[in-house]
Amino acid sequence: MVDTRPDDAVPDDLVEVGRVAMAHGVRGWLKIQPYSPQAEALLNAPVWWLKAPDSVLEPGALSRLRGMAVQACRRQGGQFLVAQLAGVGDRDAAESLRAFTLWVPRAAFPAAEDDEYYWVDLIGCDFYGQSESGASVLLGRVGQVLDNGAHAVLQVDCGACDDARVFQVRQDAKGRPVQVLVPFVAAHVHRVDLPNRRIDSDWPADF
Repeated sequence: MVDTRPDDAVPDDLVEVGRVAMAHGVRGWLKIQPYSPQAEALLNAPVWWLKAPDSVLEPGALSRLRGMAVQACRRQGGQFLVAQLAGVGDRDAAESLRAFTLWVPRAAFPAAEDDEYYWVDLIGCDFYGQSESGASVLLGRVGQVLDNGAHAVLQVDCGACDDARVFQVRQDAKGRPVQVLVPFVAAHVHRVDLPNRRIDSDWPADF
């Protein structure tokens, strides 16, 4: 690892928001692939926390991440950023960070506008659809948010909570998790209750 900030306390609310795609130019700049087209968290954070691609981040092992001060960051094309980090002064140093994942504190995210949501906040929410009678029914839990170019799409891992309130993903006959893709648009998603980690929709329960 090149120049880091080992004396900084590692935040306990870090969120993985992108990865280093490759070196950019010969002066140590990095080409960054954000996981979200919004990318405000990366653009605004003064420090990025990096994790090596071959390291495993176990629960409570945030100390494996190292903070690096962001000297400059800007958009490059439609889906990438380019950035200069402190201590990364040449192409070799930049190449040494290829495939590192990038993390920033959730608390550093800019406040979302009304009716706007960060994808990371939607992941893990219980997703409710409707039965034929119109009753609200738990369909599953949001496992991932995708982008189809026009709008976000929720990947819902279908399942239910057992008697101990532990969520169990339903599997098909081949042992694969059952998933459904739901467009994250007002026509289908009627309410997002982040404090209670719940999303209500009109998606049919028997889809």
